[in-house]
Amino acid sequence: MARPDPSRIPPAAFGLYDRYAHGQIDRRQFISGLARLAVGGLTVTALAEALMPDYARAQQVPFTDPDIHARYLSFDSPEGHGQGRGYWVEPAGEVLGRVLVVHENRGLNPYIEDVARRLAKAGFVAFAPDALASLGGYPGNDDDGRAMQKQLETGNILADFTAAAGLLDEPGQGIGVIGFCFGGFVSNTLATTLPAQVRAAVPFYGLPPDLAKVPDMKAALLIHLAEQDERVNSAWPGYREALEASKIEFKLHQYAGTQHGFHNDSTPRYQPEAAEQAWARTLAFLRARLAGTGAA
Repeated sequence: MARPDPSRIPPAAFGLYDRYAHGQIDRRQFISGLARLAVGGLTVTALAEALMPDYARAQQVPFTDPDIHARYLSFDSPEGHGQGRGYWVEPAGEVLGRVLVVHENRGLNPYIEDVARRLAKAGFVAFAPDALASLGGYPGNDDDGRAMQKQLETGNILADFTAAAGLLDEPGQGIGVIGFCFGGFVSNTLATTLPAQVRAAVPFYGLPPDLAKVPDMKAALLIHLAEQDERVNSAWPGYREALEASKIEFKLHQYAGTQHGFHNDSTPRYQPEAAEQAWARTLAFLRARLAGTGAA
């Protein structure tokens, strides 16, 4: 079935999908809501299919690209699930820095693996752990991945990513953290809990950390928000106030006409111009903060 042009998808359908993807409604409610929006020749099935990720679209850097070396590796996580597993990618040439990549609320899917390869292609060692490793890993589809991640305690997931950050860190070097949605929250949080390690954090449409811990931050932040994302954006004013009160260095970019998840090129929420601009800003920021080259 051909996917509908994203411009034909009713805006309300994106909101329904966001609520479904974040556990605010179940699949029955999601489909029922789509039934009220299926007009103009769009069936419920076509709408649902269009809103779901198509990971074949998301590969920008193949696993076998000669400029990178990619592999999976396990690591100890005594404070989390005992042992974690993730996707480690490093450049074949010069290393500009090391970056922890944190997925959304559904495990290490192909889009996040490709983000790690994109970072390595740009000169960074990237490590993308899978929060679902203790349950057997990402199951191959996002619906099951979300259900699996809901079974896990957030504290244990954070401990796993903390252990993964330790694997990346080299004395005196510091690391970057980049995350998307749930991963954006993790990026914000690790900046507060690992101030000696996290030098740069790049949350894409992520919720704030515990605001009482914001003064502990040492990292600079590059924050990317969508325009149409009330769930996340409603939390931003309080976070901004806390960052400003603690004199934390940050830059915020909000992208006009975008939905939550606009960087994810496997879904119709993808907005190429905004995604490319955000990525260019991200690479420049990481180079400046981790390699000391160029302007942030």
